[in-house]
Amino acid sequence: MQRRNFLLALGLASLPAALPVHAADPLNTDALKSSVLGASSSNPLLGMLTSKLGVTADQAEGGVGSMLKLAQEKLAAGDFDKVAAVVPGAQKYLDKAKSLGAYSGAVGNLAGLNGALGKLGIPPETASKFVPMVTDYVGKAGGSKAGALLKSALM
Repeated sequence: MQRRNFLLALGLASLPAALPVHAADPLNTDALKSSVLGASSSNPLLGMLTSKLGVTADQAEGGVGSMLKLAQEKLAAGDFDKVAAVVPGAQKYLDKAKSLGAYSGAVGNLAGLNGALGKLGIPPETASKFVPMVTDYVGKAGGSKAGALLKSALM
């Protein structure tokens, strides 16, 4: 409302009509939802997992978080930091996996990781593709050393 009054005062009353609804109304919840949803689709890792494996965004985030949790448990802190640096928002994924119930304590090993993926509703045949896709992504995005570190933590 203040913006409209300001524009009226400037004689630019027709300008808001030309702007998208969310620009004229900053409290538009539909615009907020689409911008939040768009944020996850702009993440290449999540986009790859959701499009190629048919998992939901929550499953993709929780799955990546579960993998990172196992890597955090198995790798030295500096090595984990190298892997986490390749995954933008790594802590967000760890938190998301835990909040979705993928794990409550330690993941422990590959069997624990598969259990965590199962708790997210990811079937075993999809989980068998999920892990290599994420490790390949980390290897391509962060270099072969980061990819090798993640792979070693998941064995």
